[in-house]
Amino acid sequence: MWKDQVTRLPDFYSLCIDLPGHGLSSAVPWRSFDDAADKVAEIIRAQLPGRRVHVVGLSLGAYVGLTLMSRHAACVDHSILSGINVLPLPNLWFMDLLSYLMAPLLKTGFGAKMNTKALNIPTDQLEGYSQSLRQVSRQAFISAGRDASRFSTPANIADIATPTLLLAGEREHILVHNSTALLANMLPNAIARWAPNAGHGWPAELPGLFAATVRQWCSDRALPAELLASHPLRQAWKAMRA
Repeated sequence: MWKDQVTRLPDFYSLCIDLPGHGLSSAVPWRSFDDAADKVAEIIRAQLPGRRVHVVGLSLGAYVGLTLMSRHAACVDHSILSGINVLPLPNLWFMDLLSYLMAPLLKTGFGAKMNTKALNIPTDQLEGYSQSLRQVSRQAFISAGRDASRFSTPANIADIATPTLLLAGEREHILVHNSTALLANMLPNAIARWAPNAGHGWPAELPGLFAATVRQWCSDRALPAELLASHPLRQAWKAMRA
């Protein structure tokens, strides 16, 4: 997914970071979002000393991105965060149990197929995505999932001045929709947009639109007109009532 985005954004210098417990960092234990954000900041400072970067995060990466802005604002120029939930989840015990049950399953062909189907991963990316799933450590999958399900907004969120674009697919869970709108009101320099007829993994579903969105936002230009500017579920509700 990210390799495709790098190809579509040749005018940017890209750092694709494997978070703790993932990819080539699978042997690095997942400890917390604070720890992950600190490690990302270390890489930024080592690779681009004295420079600020545009941070693009999807799902788990979006939580890390928001934490990075909270703890290392001087590293971040613009940010794009997609698919994040900051609202309380019901039945946390069940979510924890599900993580324990799914962790070994994801490394099987059947589990990978289920996951790629749920995220609408394109056919030409299936093998690479399945390999990425096999690399994720069981500890990271369980611990990061637990931390994400209990994530709350940083205490200093009102002081995070980074220009931030909050995104979600139109077909995402209502909690993600509501969190996207909520965070846009909490962060001083943020706006919310929705990808039309797309789900959680919309950078793979609509790669051209995602790349154009990254380029336009990070260049301070008008966002693609295809993006929805208002909460799609609320718009649908208004249409039904009308």
